[in-house]
Amino acid sequence: MADMQDYLRATEIIDWINPAVLQKAKELAGDRTDPVEISRRYFEWVRDEIMHSNDHKMNSVTLKASEVLKYGTGYCYAKSHLLAALLRANSIPCGICYQRLSIDDNGEPFCLHALNAVYLPEIGWYRMDARGNKEGVDARFTPPKEQLAFGINFEDEMDLPEIWPDPLPVVVDVLEKYSRFDEVAENLPDVLIIGKKKR
Repeated sequence: MADMQDYLRATEIIDWINPAVLQKAKELAGDRTDPVEISRRYFEWVRDEIMHSNDHKMNSVTLKASEVLKYGTGYCYAKSHLLAALLRANSIPCGICYQRLSIDDNGEPFCLHALNAVYLPEIGWYRMDARGNKEGVDARFTPPKEQLAFGINFEDEMDLPEIWPDPLPVVVDVLEKYSRFDEVAENLPDVLIIGKKKR
């Protein structure tokens, strides 16, 4: 795993030093000081107020945290970038995790799905999924118990164990290449898993 400082730094994509991101982080945290409560607040806001691009058929295709905030929409990947940025802006370590899931819940084809892991005092790394709830999806922030958007149900689906400080290049490539939500939907990123184990 990377050094803890890597989960706090600003990057070109997790651009928490952007003034609008800093302002939103400050506004949402208010006078809260408990990292768990601040994390809950950020998670629920990104989950509920940033629209999932494919669920809501929304352009623009966003990548940077500041773009997600500006346009109010993003795929799960982009929403994870914004949630990481808000947490890092408040000095709460946050990384990105991925699942490999069946696109149509029927085996192949597969794609990556992005979520976050936040480091909480007395709990450690805790995964949370702010992709946005809908029928059949009920992700919540209930530490120390995880309540993610999706489970692992098929052979070749899996939870990737890594907590990444930065988004995977294959994800960035797709979000940079396409400008419409439907183009992204037709070209969702995937990775080849060698020696995979179902969790």
